[in-house]
Amino acid sequence: MKPFFFTRIQYTSGDWDTDQRMPSNLLHSLVQYTTIPVDEKERIVQLTSNEIFKSPFCYLSGHKLVEFSAQEREHFRRYVQNGGFVFVDDCNHDIDGLFAKSFEQEMARTFGAKALQKIPNTHPIYRSFFQFNEGPPTTTFELNGWGDDLVHDYLKAISINGRIGVLYSNKDYGCEWDYDFRNKRFLAEDNTKFGVNIVTYALTA
Repeated sequence: MKPFFFTRIQYTSGDWDTDQRMPSNLLHSLVQYTTIPVDEKERIVQLTSNEIFKSPFCYLSGHKLVEFSAQEREHFRRYVQNGGFVFVDDCNHDIDGLFAKSFEQEMARTFGAKALQKIPNTHPIYRSFFQFNEGPPTTTFELNGWGDDLVHDYLKAISINGRIGVLYSNKDYGCEWDYDFRNKRFLAEDNTKFGVNIVTYALTA
């Protein structure tokens, strides 16, 4: 089994380089809890590059505008339709914010107006490794009065042939997990466990 590697998508329109400690934290969790071999170095791949097609898992995030070029849009569509998995996280945790509105418009343009749908809290991704019986865990960033000041009790996804190809969160998991993994011991409960579920689902579904 080839080592899993974390790929971050670089796109031209917004601030793609967020939550810089999150990838190493999540990779540490995969080593801690699973037998998945990992490459410990994050890879940054431009959305226009063919390198994206070598990645089983990609991460895309930001606070600002998401507006793909024609080539970026075509690569994103082909990657997802050919079995790729993209975890998209809104750093604003705001369903009315610029990132959320522009990303959802981009997904409608790329896959169709109704492609992005809420997934039920019984979806297999919530039990792909750890059990999350109530659906997506809440983040502290949703509770702090920033963003839209709402707790989002669902995630959205674009599914291709019954499998999630794009998992979309307004919950700001990237910021929630953006700390040195050595500080995890101070938490009452490891808040990166849902990230383990996301990667496990992406690799096995």
